[in-house]
Formats: sequence, structure tokens, C-alpha cells
Amino acid sequence: MPSRRSTKVAEAKRLLILNGPNLNLLGPREPNQYGRHTLKEIEDQLRSYAASRGAELRFVQSNHEGVLIDAIQNAIGWADAIVVNPAALTHTSVGLRDAILAANIPTVEVHLSNIYRREEFRHQSLIADVAIGQITGFGAFSYLLGVQAALHLLEKGRS
Repeated sequence: MPSRRSTKVAEAKRLLILNGPNLNLLGPREPNQYGRHTLKEIEDQLRSYAASRGAELRFVQSNHEGVLIDAIQNAIGWADAIVVNPAALTHTSVGLRDAILAANIPTVEVHLSNIYRREEFRHQSLIADVAIGQITGFGAFSYLLGVQAALHLLEKGRS
């Protein structure tokens, strides 16, 4: 008798990709610091990668802290993980930190530049201690590494 295969289809993993202040200006904004890729180009690359992995992504970029906090709260019950580039809010936003903590959604922090090789005030991340991990300094590739890390952790958690 042939073995019966499970007909259960694995659910797609859902990731919220959050981008903080001024990241909408990527490309022309300080290309020596942040690279020449626009946020749209980064999002397109992530969509392509996610599709190849059967993952679903939602993107939110805002220059307003409250919009990002609302996006985190709205992700409760939908997102399996968050990949966040808090930008300048990395160093200042207790509210963003507390939203990540309260949502209890695994979060990966990413940065285009290496924040530890920049001005002293950028060395402090209020997000790092509530994130699973931090990826910093690889330009646009930091985002792809963040999505890969989040999906890896989610798949590892399933087994």
C-alpha cells in the first residue's frame, strides 16, 4: 500500500519590513554612506527573494515614529517576524523599542552602514536588546541578510 503524504500545505511565512526616517531618500541621500540603491530597489530585491522562499512581505516606511509603532502593533497576529531598520530612531526611540517588546514578534535589526564605525551617538541601539540579532554595515545586502536570518529562525523553530 502506498504511503499517504500529508496534504497539509505549509503556510507562507509573513514578514513585516519596517523602515524609519529618511530611508525614503535612499539612492541620492549620502550615497558614500548608504549606497546608491533606492528603497524601492531594495524592496523589489526582497520581494523576489521572498517569493522564491514562499514568504510574504509587507513594507512600511515612515518618517514618523507613531506610524512605525502602529505598524508593529497592527502586525500582531499577522507577522511571523519583523525586519526593522529604525534609522535615526535606533538611538532615540524608547517607544519603538517598547512596541517591539510588547508585540513579542521575533525581530531582526538591520542597518545599511556600520553604526559602530560612525559618530559616537550612533553606537547606542535601543532596539538591540529586544531584537533577536542585528546586521549592520553591509549596505543594501543587510536587508537580504535580515530576511534570510528571520526566515532561518522561523524554519528552525518549526523543526
